[in-house]
Amino acid sequence: MFSGKNSSTIRISYLICSVTLTSYLTAANAEKPKENHDTQRLRLISGTSNPSLSKEIASYLGINDVPLVSKRFADGELYVQIQQSIRGCDVFLIQPTCAPVNDSLMELMIMVDACKRASARQITAVIPYFGYARADRKTAGRESITAKLTANLLVKSGVDRVLAMDLHSAQIQGYFDIPCDHIYGSPVLVDYLSAQDLGEVVVVSPDVGGVARARAFAKQMNDAPLAIIDKRRSGHNVAQSLTVIGEVANKTAILIDDMIDTGGTIYSGAALLKKEKANRVIACASHAVFSPPSYERLSEEGLFEQVIVTNSIPVKNSQDFPQLKILSVANMLGEAIWRIHEESSVSSMFR
Repeated sequence: MFSGKNSSTIRISYLICSVTLTSYLTAANAEKPKENHDTQRLRLISGTSNPSLSKEIASYLGINDVPLVSKRFADGELYVQIQQSIRGCDVFLIQPTCAPVNDSLMELMIMVDACKRASARQITAVIPYFGYARADRKTAGRESITAKLTANLLVKSGVDRVLAMDLHSAQIQGYFDIPCDHIYGSPVLVDYLSAQDLGEVVVVSPDVGGVARARAFAKQMNDAPLAIIDKRRSGHNVAQSLTVIGEVANKTAILIDDMIDTGGTIYSGAALLKKEKANRVIACASHAVFSPPSYERLSEEGLFEQVIVTNSIPVKNSQDFPQLKILSVANMLGEAIWRIHEESSVSSMFR
């Protein structure tokens, strides 16, 4: 139809117009705000372990959690039914495996199976507190490594990935044969402590096994000095603090651990710090397991100024414990969930 010089000119003009139009459309799309369709494939489902935390996470993400029926048969068997379509969705199951541990773990696996059979695209187990984690290696003959066993059970149930917070030991991430995102509650604790008038601070590890955790915490606390308690354990939930390595006299001692169970480790450590002339003792932990007689130990007059924990586990009867301060990790978990859904970096949250 076109020939010669006119044909070449028309073709060049057409190419210039095409490139200009493409550039304009790309720029226009880049300036558009995110549409609501980003959350259309995102689903939150809460187990019965910590529904209040799930509601906070849903509020942060601006969505409603999926209704779930969870009940028991007469003989105690669990029954779970999801009340909304999740076909093709990214499903996040929020369930700390806290007390009653066996029921919480079994309910989580049944929820996973229900999601698998409902054609969910991806199933992520959000486990703010990972139970059975203390037996993470063999310390004596003929004992089980329950952390690995629990990881195997979750993988076999059909979980595609795991989001956990403050595992008892970092090596547990490697027990999962699927992606495992590990986040930390320390930023929430540090933010709270940084707003307090603490004077001269020393961060204390209650045992040698927690040194790496305490060192990282001390770095976040403006490179505070570190002290270590030499602890001897004569049995499960039985600990004796022998000596302090480091200077704690006339300072505010911050005892940092991943969990407080019966309170024996933290209690004996605090008593030793007071004996070594620490001005104030503040205990911090991510997981408030609080098995008896933890309340009696931790609320002893004159020992702890504060006991600071997160809401990874629901805390009962907290009104009977005046020194207790509970901080929420819902926003942090919500941000991690959003990043997993958007396939962006989770670790960059903590840089």
